Amino acid sequence: MSLITESLIEKMIYVIRGQKVMLDSDLAELYGVQTKALKRAVKRNIERFPDDFMFELTKEELNNWRYQFGASNKEKMGMRIQPFVFTEQGVAMLSSVLRSPQAIQVNISIIRTFIKMRKLLSSEESLSEKVEQIEKGSDKLFRIVFNRLDILEERVPLLPKDRKKIGLK
Repeated sequence: MSLITESLIEKMIYVIRGQKVMLDSDLAELYGVQTKALKRAVKRNIERFPDDFMFELTKEELNNWRYQFGASNKEKMGMRIQPFVFTEQGVAMLSSVLRSPQAIQVNISIIRTFIKMRKLLSSEESLSEKVEQIEKGSDKLFRIVFNRLDILEERVPLLPKDRKKIGLK
């Protein structure tokens, strides 16, 4: 694969078990190797991949995952073997297992994408906190405005019902 863009990588990142992960088949495609070669390299170095770096989907998770993507993703729907999924740390560890120049460049791109996504998520959280603070502050402000309007309404005499209407008829 010659052109690896952030948007391509972002499309290959999924949330499984509450973690952002990438599938072994997607990583193999990016690295330019067969999935079975990637899995073999990982199995030979399994001590480098604890559960928080990589895990294998259960059959139930794989079925649920297939269901989420429906018929729109036929390549992944055809999976018969539960894939390995790699967290950000697992992807970083792959660079020590797969040492080709392409693998190194791909790893750098993937890690940058994960970092960008994390920054975006943290900025969204701080933005939602700011909106919440504004809403709390505006509650007080609106109460004050409505109280003052009530006071003004009490002071201003009601208009006579037989007054002449103005405007469009």
